[in-house]
Amino acid sequence: MQNVAEACRQARTSESTFYYWRARFEQGGYEALREFAKPGPARGIQVVAHVQEKVVALKKKHPDWGKRRIADELAKENGWVPLISPNAVRRILVENGLWRVREEASTQKKDSNRQAARRQNQVKA
Repeated sequence: MQNVAEACRQARTSESTFYYWRARFEQGGYEALREFAKPGPARGIQVVAHVQEKVVALKKKHPDWGKRRIADELAKENGWVPLISPNAVRRILVENGLWRVREEASTQKKDSNRQAARRQNQVKA
């Protein structure tokens, strides 16, 4: 197939992706297509140990604070430049047993009003 646009449409990829991989293939053949750099770290961004310690200390000192409040307090200490995201705070607290992972009470969908009314009518009949 000589038409690059048509080939990309059928392969569901962009032309820029095609040309990127074509250049790699022309330089190193199939072997160059097998080896490529990973886009980032395998486990996400790692939080520095002293920040983790501060998160744990703040939670122990203020057990009623949530993940957002702790992240904001750490940012306040750093001139309002965020050091850590609220979800990273939560992950650290879970790893240290300071965040209670609650079971989803609503794992089953709640009945709609129509379903509840139908159920009541069936009981009466």
